[in-house]
Amino acid sequence: MKKNENMKNRINKLFNNKKENILSVYFTAGFPNLNDTVEIIQQLEKNGVDLVEIGIPFSDPTADGPIIQKSSEAALINGMSLNLLFEQLKTIRESVNIPLILMGYFNPVFQFGVERFCQKCAEVGIDGAILPDLPLHEFDNEYKSFFKEYNLHNILLITPQTSESRINQIDAASEGFIYMVSSSSTTGTGKKVEDFQQDYFERIKQMNMKNPRLIGFGISDNATFKNACKYAEGAIIGSAFVKSLSANPNLKESIAQFVKNIQKNT
Repeated sequence: MKKNENMKNRINKLFNNKKENILSVYFTAGFPNLNDTVEIIQQLEKNGVDLVEIGIPFSDPTADGPIIQKSSEAALINGMSLNLLFEQLKTIRESVNIPLILMGYFNPVFQFGVERFCQKCAEVGIDGAILPDLPLHEFDNEYKSFFKEYNLHNILLITPQTSESRINQIDAASEGFIYMVSSSSTTGTGKKVEDFQQDYFERIKQMNMKNPRLIGFGISDNATFKNACKYAEGAIIGSAFVKSLSANPNLKESIAQFVKNIQKNT
């Protein structure tokens, strides 16, 4: 089933309707328990999260910190796979309206089949994919047509080391938003966003890019979320949320408390 190419992607709708304090939350599919995926998404939306990134577990998550690595390992042991994830999500749009993004490494997507992956995303209502190890030139030359056909946004990343010319290239190629990595470290290092390069945030803010930005890596609490939102339309929280899922098995309770703590006074 192809999406209507003229139908507005939910990611675009979000950023058209909300210009600040956008909260995106990442979690690993199949963690803490194999069948928690749908309930976690539902509870995140219910508690006011704007966008959800669903992590595809992978056996060698080199860019992730220990918390997400362990959640990925646990999800694989639980039996999570890309096939099963699509099966779990097949009716998600009956209960969830916010944008949904699949995030992971390119290898599982390549093994699944890129065109098939895009088609399945369209079928279940996925709006975008974040595949950090898929080079832009390879995406443009090999896979862009599949993403366009199924109205799936390929979300690209920039870092403090990304040159201005490269940032402009990424901005020109992007749809939806740009994932602005706050540092060159792995996720969940425990650093505060204040410790990162404020000149980088300012420099990017002043570039007047066409795409909105969400800041990720190092966002873990209300203070870091609010600070990141000074420099971008919002921020992404991953490791801190995954850790909170481990601490309290009551999903309804733990998710409500976590989101409330992040969004207070925003």
